[in-house]
Amino acid sequence: MKRAGPLITLLAGLLLGLFMLSLNATTGEPAPTSLDRSTVSPPANPTPPASPAQPRVPAVRSPSPTPPQDARYAGRTQDDRASVAITLRKGKAVAYYCDGRTQEAWLRGDVAADGSMRLRSKSGATLDGRVGADKVDGTVTVRNAGHPFTAARAAKPAGVYRATTEVRGTKVDGGWIVLQNGRQVGIVNRDGEPAAAPPIDPRTGAVTIDGEQVTARPVAP
Repeated sequence: MKRAGPLITLLAGLLLGLFMLSLNATTGEPAPTSLDRSTVSPPANPTPPASPAQPRVPAVRSPSPTPPQDARYAGRTQDDRASVAITLRKGKAVAYYCDGRTQEAWLRGDVAADGSMRLRSKSGATLDGRVGADKVDGTVTVRNAGHPFTAARAAKPAGVYRATTEVRGTKVDGGWIVLQNGRQVGIVNRDGEPAAAPPIDPRTGAVTIDGEQVTARPVAP
């Protein structure tokens, strides 16, 4: 009876080992729990945080240039049939439109702070224009016909001249435009009858009308 004890112990150990092997084969490895972070993969494309909206900055408008107070301009109409000269002084303007044959107009008015102006003549002609840094763009309307023009800034002797006097008992009123290239356009009215004007000397304004010398002077507002 003393020899059966070790054999029973050995047999019990073998049975326990077989039971454990069969248990592992049946159940397998335990599944990982949700707390095992090493087995959880991160999202493939993480969504970046939304950036805060940028405030809109209002556009800054540059102020309109102030038109010059004292300046002179001279140029031609778009159809090249007439000349236009304008003189500015202290916010006022005088202009002369002349085709050198029969049509002319003297116009006057104010220049607005933004450079716009609307000049009028006694006969109903108008000039609508805008003064820039180096030119005036606009339209002269004479006898219901509009004449767009561009007059570039000019320096003496370019500009507009006028002579009003009496020659041999006849009332004479002459107007001249001297362009930047020296070209002259003018009309002389003799008792209201227009005709092409003789040329003047831009340096002195001297001009001979019907054999008598008179002086044409620069026109200012």
